[in-house]
Amino acid sequence: MGESNMKKCTREIEPGFDSASAPSVCPTPISRQFWKAGHYEEKQGQRCKAANPCGKNHMRIHPMFLHSNATSHKWAFGAMAELLDNAVDEIQNGATFVSIDKMSTPRYGTPALLIRDDGGGMDPDAIRRCMSFGFSDKKSKLTIGQYGNGFKTSSMRLGEDVIVFSRHLKSRSLTQSVGLLSYTFLRQVGYDKIVVPMVDYEFNSSARTFNPIIPHNEDKFSSNLTMLLHWSPYSTEEELLKQFDDLGDHGTKLVIYNLWLNDDGDMELDFDSDPEDICINGDKALSRKKRNQHVANLYQHSLRAYASILYRQLPQYFRIILCGRDVEHHNIASDLKYLQFIKYMPQIHGNKEVEIITAIGFLKEAHTHGFNIYHRNRLILPFWRVLRIGTNSTGRGVVGVLEPDYIQPTHNKQDFEKTSLFQKLEDRLKQMTVEYWNKHCTLIGYQQVKRGPSATSRQQEPPYSTTQNCEDQPSVLNSGSEYESSRAGLIKKRKDLLDPPVKLQHAKRHMGFCGTDDVQDISEQPENSVEDMMQGSQKILLMQENKKLRLRLLSLDQTVQELNLKVQQLKDELENVQQQNELRQTLLESYPLNKYEQHVC
Repeated sequence: MGESNMKKCTREIEPGFDSASAPSVCPTPISRQFWKAGHYEEKQGQRCKAANPCGKNHMRIHPMFLHSNATSHKWAFGAMAELLDNAVDEIQNGATFVSIDKMSTPRYGTPALLIRDDGGGMDPDAIRRCMSFGFSDKKSKLTIGQYGNGFKTSSMRLGEDVIVFSRHLKSRSLTQSVGLLSYTFLRQVGYDKIVVPMVDYEFNSSARTFNPIIPHNEDKFSSNLTMLLHWSPYSTEEELLKQFDDLGDHGTKLVIYNLWLNDDGDMELDFDSDPEDICINGDKALSRKKRNQHVANLYQHSLRAYASILYRQLPQYFRIILCGRDVEHHNIASDLKYLQFIKYMPQIHGNKEVEIITAIGFLKEAHTHGFNIYHRNRLILPFWRVLRIGTNSTGRGVVGVLEPDYIQPTHNKQDFEKTSLFQKLEDRLKQMTVEYWNKHCTLIGYQQVKRGPSATSRQQEPPYSTTQNCEDQPSVLNSGSEYESSRAGLIKKRKDLLDPPVKLQHAKRHMGFCGTDDVQDISEQPENSVEDMMQGSQKILLMQENKKLRLRLLSLDQTVQELNLKVQQLKDELENVQQQNELRQTLLESYPLNKYEQHVC
């Protein structure tokens, strides 16, 4: 990659070759609309052969693969999330922020997308793995990325071209690299393989400058630099290297330009409707909606809303900065009314069981329903509707949050692989929604669906023997009259449907791991017993207190996880801190007036 001897269909690129004058494989202009950019016709006689003329057994990847690979992202924000994932994965390497903003390219004056983080950055080898397909150094369970394809699919989904700047400090070596992945360049020049021009520099403390890293000869470096300056937004080497000024001694910056247009010929990303947000173009009323709407109704059009729920939790010190303003994290579970926690114990890999806790409740004001399913802290399916709302409104307003890490997401991280484990989870979530709705729909004004005795008898035994339910009581039961009327209805229903001993046994079977059962079980006692009514009221108070303690425990667990992550980061930093300080001191002493040196030190 990035070598000057990469061959075209009919001739070899030599150092100093003017790529602008090369015959093009695509005689028609590249469509600026993403979903049409993959359609073009080759001139007769110019079709490139797949066989390597040198006889080497290497598989080549045609530039058209960049576009077809990017079509895995049907949604522009799905591609944006992949780039945010790369920055979040750098938290373990010391990253404290990721910034997303609009910029204007200096050469063309057109809008571009700028994404920058202060993570560990990439050395020359790492940036080449990043630009290649299928290479991933992310093997930790803490990282989101795992396939080695996210950067390519996401950047090519957002624009035709991306230029990467990365600076990396390790031991006494400070390097910086530039790489260009350009669909425009490859198509217009006529390559039949993917060529990525890249140049690398290393800081020389004695000369007080960044010198080119030339592994073979100067011609190859010069050829790569020429292609970079010809096809990137920066026309001089000085202007190119100036892009490192705000990276400090480590970090990465992406500039995605020639952004795609939608079917109407407008830019797919809207930077103008809200100066503090990036939106999907086409919803003219979005700014008005933002004043009154819940995040559930905004995330498909507003990047700020989507980024606020994209991660289940983040360290308090890590910031997502969008258009100059921090994105406030939004915990969907905190919006739910009558919140409960339900335990699901699926069997995986034989007899091994895993514990999945689902937070479930009502989100009536959002006029939506569904489950927010995370994987490794990352939102994969937002407000996924497992149940179709019928004429009786069963399931309306029921929203849940869970993180089943035992199932695997698809490569675009917008869905899960349709395995038997996923199908069982879907079935359980459907059952969970119906059970929750039937027990609590009256609390938000809906009428409970009446069932005949035979239907009730059939439901005495749940279909999933590996599932244990632990449902905390509704947190809002402050209306005495509402409780009494609900209780009276339940007592009447008990008399009509089941004998007390039968239903009491059924209730015991459904006791959760916290030792509590649902509010409907209060009606198991004789209805005229004052003592039993007092016990029922006392039970509700205990369950409410139990819920408060569980929420507190979840908050403490999150704090412990953040502290453990911070401890690990500090341990990693201590390994090289002495050598880094020594290098910084050398930089300061050798070149004290340089702007970059002052920033680093």
